[in-house]
Amino acid sequence: MTRTDAASDRRVAVIGAGAVGLTAAHDLAERGVDVTVYERDTVAAASTGRAAGICYDAFADAVDARVAARAIERFRELSGHGAFTVAETPYVWFATEPGATADAIREQVAAMQRHGRAVEHADADALAAAVPALHTTDIVAAAIARDAAVVDTTAYARLIADRARDRGVEIRTHEPASVATDPVRVNDTAYDDVVVAAGAHTARVLADAGVPVPLKPYRVQALTADAPAAELPTVYDATAGYYVRPHPEGVLAGDGTEPVEADPDDYGRDGDDWFVDAMDDRLRDRFPGYEPAVERSWAGLCTATPDRDPLLGELRDGLYVAAGWQGHGFMRAPATGAALADDVLGGDGVPAFDPTRFDGTEQFAIAEGMIVE
Repeated sequence: MTRTDAASDRRVAVIGAGAVGLTAAHDLAERGVDVTVYERDTVAAASTGRAAGICYDAFADAVDARVAARAIERFRELSGHGAFTVAETPYVWFATEPGATADAIREQVAAMQRHGRAVEHADADALAAAVPALHTTDIVAAAIARDAAVVDTTAYARLIADRARDRGVEIRTHEPASVATDPVRVNDTAYDDVVVAAGAHTARVLADAGVPVPLKPYRVQALTADAPAAELPTVYDATAGYYVRPHPEGVLAGDGTEPVEADPDDYGRDGDDWFVDAMDDRLRDRFPGYEPAVERSWAGLCTATPDRDPLLGELRDGLYVAAGWQGHGFMRAPATGAALADDVLGGDGVPAFDPTRFDGTEQFAIAEGMIVE
């Protein structure tokens, strides 16, 4: 009897009520599995609730492009349910200096087009016509991805949590989870399978169970400001390394990556003054005439791996992991959560993200996930 055949007899625990864990829990329950979610805080309280909510399929790697395309498709299928909506907006990225980054953008576009992505080159003049509010005279290479959107990350998590509950999932908030193996169990309750999707806490949860994984949390920052005079797409400056997206408050802008390992229980959750000042200067420079009034700023955690690809799949018999998104976790959650649920029930998951490609003792430096190279 396969795992899929026995789905109705399986009991699975998911640790972490973020976008990926909740999606996996929902999809498992939809296939008849008895699922319990353990969350140390509340739904979307950590990385999901602090994520930028930018969604696109503009990846040069075939696996990444396929996963991202499925994720956007599923976001759109859910748009209009509850408070969750998908706001369509192009994604523009560019370089302002000749060299490796500009060359990489040109190479990326060719690869993305081979994967069937709706992406095109744009010179400074074309970009100025497409986005009149954007300062473009210093741009040396640029591209536009048409299949892109922005969403409210917390609204997605709450919608999936509600739909999961409707399918019988028990979501236990304010209940930290301790994992053990042989057999797998959570807080001394035995399960057929345990999925650890605890974001920046994943490495610690697994370490307590004696299972090392090469994951390092690192701090990133974002802010919201009032609206500029003109409507904007999502913009990523690959040379300076910051992004700007439309937001109900006006714009949401982010950068502030700190390439050092952060303590997930003790890190600064407010935006730093230097970050706010730097983003103010960048917004004024990139959008002439715009005088941003910052509404709020905050920090969150992303999680790095040695090769900048996530750990997604079975680590030990009955023990699964989903972490290491390098800042791209939310935008791919509808697809990676589904792939994880499929893996638990005997499917193939995403072989390229197999966590057993590492032994867990690797030493590596943190590299920002959005780097264009």
